[in-house]
Amino acid sequence: MAAKPSEYGLITLAYAACIGAGAAVLGTLALPPPWDALLADAVATGVIFAFSLGYRNSSFYDAYWSVIPPLLVLWWWWRSPVTPDTLRAGLVTVLVWLWAIRLTTNWAVHWGGLHHEDWRYPLVRARAGRHAVLADFFGIHLFPTVQVFLGCLPVYAVMTRGTAPLGALDTLAAAVTLGAIVIETVADLQLHAFVAQRTPGAIMDRGLWAWSRHPNYFGELAFWWGLMLFGLASAPAQWPWIVPGALAMTAMFVFASIPFMDNRSLERRPAYRAYMQRTSALLPLPPRR
Repeated sequence: MAAKPSEYGLITLAYAACIGAGAAVLGTLALPPPWDALLADAVATGVIFAFSLGYRNSSFYDAYWSVIPPLLVLWWWWRSPVTPDTLRAGLVTVLVWLWAIRLTTNWAVHWGGLHHEDWRYPLVRARAGRHAVLADFFGIHLFPTVQVFLGCLPVYAVMTRGTAPLGALDTLAAAVTLGAIVIETVADLQLHAFVAQRTPGAIMDRGLWAWSRHPNYFGELAFWWGLMLFGLASAPAQWPWIVPGALAMTAMFVFASIPFMDNRSLERRPAYRAYMQRTSALLPLPPRR
């Protein structure tokens, strides 16, 4: 069932409120960067969490993942104490905005409305018992915010440290990042076409999904690794705070997201176990016999 225009209006209001709250923090508190942006990000997350509580639906947060990073890109470029390499800064900006528009559009087109909530969120709250509200805020809302912020720190390096001209590493970074966006797009289109015609118990094992059980996750991770490469090209000496974001993203997908999805599919689709045995979990590889 498609979402109603009024539901999209409510989501738009929620995100306008959270962005406004974050902008207010940036405009009133004189914190050194990037801590000012991190605090603004946390406050904006709190606003979305308030909507999630008010409407008892934590999927208010679903679009946050792709809405905030392009705004951070513009903020860091605008407030940069140096003049970054224009080509690199412009390329990163275009790629992040392309990724964000594609991912947000994919969410908006397939969002089921306020009656729909990601199936993982009730499980998180149920496991937390009487601490469900805390699990909701810290686990479903704040933790992903911090993850994405860490993943964006290479962009901060590009905008505030990237005065060197483009080099070979930038070329590799651009290829990885753009390729990641293409892979995510193709994987999502293939999945949506399958879902529209699937029968009960069927599994998606064609196209990119024949080579990886989660090609959309692979594309998402490759995007963050591409940004990390841009950061290293800009300021290799700053690697201690440029690299952890991509590593943390990888750990989250490998040790949390993929097992979560695989276990759910095993419970619902008898043929999924055989699919797991012949198909790589993440990296696209030829199917095993």
